[in-house]
Order: sequence, then structure tokens, then C-alpha cells
Amino acid sequence: MTKSTPAKIIYMDHSATTPTHPDVVKEMLPYFTEHFGNPSSLYRIARESKFAVSKARKQVADVLGCTPDEIFFTAGGTESDNWAIKGTAFANKDRGNHIITTKIEHHAVLHTCEYLEKEGFEVTYLPVNEYGIVDPDVLIKSITDRTILISVMMANNEIGTIQPIKEIGEIAREKNIYFHTDAVQAIGNLEIDVHEMNIDMLSLSAHKFYGPKGTGALYIRKGINIGSFIHGGSQENGHRAGTENLPGIIGLGYAIERATQNISEHNEKISSMRDRLLDGIIETIPDVHLNGHPKQRLSNNINISVRGTDGEALLLMLDMKGVCVSTGSACSSGEESASHVLSAISVPPALARGSVRLTLGNENTKEDIDYVLDVLPPIVSRLRALSPVNNYSQ
Repeated sequence: MTKSTPAKIIYMDHSATTPTHPDVVKEMLPYFTEHFGNPSSLYRIARESKFAVSKARKQVADVLGCTPDEIFFTAGGTESDNWAIKGTAFANKDRGNHIITTKIEHHAVLHTCEYLEKEGFEVTYLPVNEYGIVDPDVLIKSITDRTILISVMMANNEIGTIQPIKEIGEIAREKNIYFHTDAVQAIGNLEIDVHEMNIDMLSLSAHKFYGPKGTGALYIRKGINIGSFIHGGSQENGHRAGTENLPGIIGLGYAIERATQNISEHNEKISSMRDRLLDGIIETIPDVHLNGHPKQRLSNNINISVRGTDGEALLLMLDMKGVCVSTGSACSSGEESASHVLSAISVPPALARGSVRLTLGNENTKEDIDYVLDVLPPIVSRLRALSPVNNYSQ
């Protein structure tokens, strides 16, 4: 270990990814070696693999409140979003060419919609209020007789705001419009019942709830008219070709079952630490602004703008102290433009520049909170003192 290497790593970027839980890894390991058979083959070890995939499919279905034949495995949330939106758009273009989404969606949704605009589809990007919440009345006014799909994320990946999904789903159902939700951040944090919430399609990704990377799923309600996304073999009931990622699927099934066993207890524990951290930051550092809804947000999410600082500098200096945080979505790290989410909720550019996201997880402790509260204020003071253009210059 070098002198500059922190003695301990405190990970507070669980919205970017989570560590695969050791129990999940243990469940996956036999499917790399002992139970390696291709589920599409007919001999015994292949049948064992097929049974294991079926078990994982049921584990996901039980969590969402649907049937196993409505669950399709993918390579992750991005593929699931692409499939739901493109598959629905092209399969239903005879009915209409209008799609409604929001300005604060993940880029897997936004960039997909931008692609469809080039293919002749029309897209409405709904505004949100200062907390990042969609107004259902604005949604209703945006619907036309050519609207075929509404896609609104369940919980925002940057600011943690939770949308009124059930109400949005009711509107879509009444108007006979398909409703898709990106629930990548919601699994393990929110109770979900796709029927009660009027959801037609739902995207999820294993690595957000202590499962393996590169594995996800898409729920598609029976009767939805949607095209296949990857063509080739007959896997996933003919809808998603390619030999299944057997270990990943097993890991996803076990992880989602494990992550949703006691969500209320999980939220109580995590929100208690989150509130302690947020209160401590606000008490010790002046001019800190919380982004997103103060209550209607994921239990683990803190997104703050620290006036007079730079988010990337905060991130790097915290990293030197062994603390891992984010300046926003991990998928857009390195981009110089301001966060599209913060812009949508009208955070001034100068304030948005000093934004960081801290997202807690199961392995975080009260000692971690105390450590961050110990190292963060001096970092902010140093950055403010070094800045030539703010009110904190000495």
C-alpha cells in the first residue's frame, strides 16, 4: 500500500452499481462449471440448466406480481429499455407514432427516443417540477390520438425522486396506451406490483440489487404487441435470441429474491443513516442545496449541490480520502455538460456545477457516516478557498 492509498474504502455510490453479494456469487458458481449445459439442448445436464432458468424466471415474477412467462431475460437495464421502447414503437406504428417520456429519464430511454425521432416518430419530453415529479395533468394534455407509448421511470437515478407510477399507469390504461417504466433503481427499494400499478412493461438490472453485471430482465404484460429485439434462435420464447447467460440469470433470480425479502426493514435502516448524513452535512457546511423531493425519494439517495465548489473536484478529493461518490449518473460520468436532470429541475448552472450524489447500501455503517462528516467539511472549505470566483475566497 502506498502512502497515498486510503486505509479503508467507503463506498457510497450504490446507484451506480452494487457489489455482488457473496451468497449470490456462491449460487452462481456451479453454473460456470458443474451445471454448464446449454438450456436449449435436450440431455440431462441441459435440462438441469433449463430448470434453473425457469426457477429464476419465477423468482423475478413473484417479486413483480406477474407470471413467469411475462419475464424475459436481457443483458441489463439499457437493453430492456431499448427493447420496450423500440419494440413497441415499430410494432405499433400503424396505430400511431407518438411517444411520451420525461426530461429526466436515464439516457437509455432518452437516446432511444432521440433515435426514434430520426425514424419518423414524434416524442414529447414532459417537464417536471422543482422536485423532479411529473404532473399527471400535464401528461393527460400531452396525449394525442397517435400516442402509442408512455415511458416514465419509477425512481430517478440521480436525485432519487419517486414518480406517481400508479396514477400514470391508470391514465395510460384508460387511454389504451402502453405504459413502460424503467424500475432499475426501484428494485429492492420499493414494493412493486405491476398489476396494481397498471404497468405494461418494466425494466430491471441485476447489478443494482447486489446481483451480477450484464444481466437484466424485461417484464412484458401478456397481450402487449411488441417486436423481438435480437433475432436468431428461439430463446426467451422466440423474443430474445442468443444462448442464455446462465450464471447471470441464476444470480439475478437469487439476488432479486434476497433483496426484496424485507424492503420496509431495509428502508428504515438505510433512511436512518441517510438522514443522519444529510443532516450532518447541512449542519456543518453552509450553502448546501438538496436536489430532489425531500420525502418522496429513494431511502438511500442524497444529491446535493455545494455552492462555490466543483463536483468533480469534490469527488476526486473524497476519493483521496477513500470515499466513493458520484457527480450524477455513472453512465454519463466524464461528460462536461451539466446534468440534464438538474437542468430539468431548474438548478442554476453555477450551483449544479458543485453537485455530488451519495447513495448508501447495506454494507454502510454509522462509522462510515461519521467518517464522511469528518472529511467532507474541510474538503469543501479548501475548494471554496481555492476558487477565484465565489463568496468564500479568503
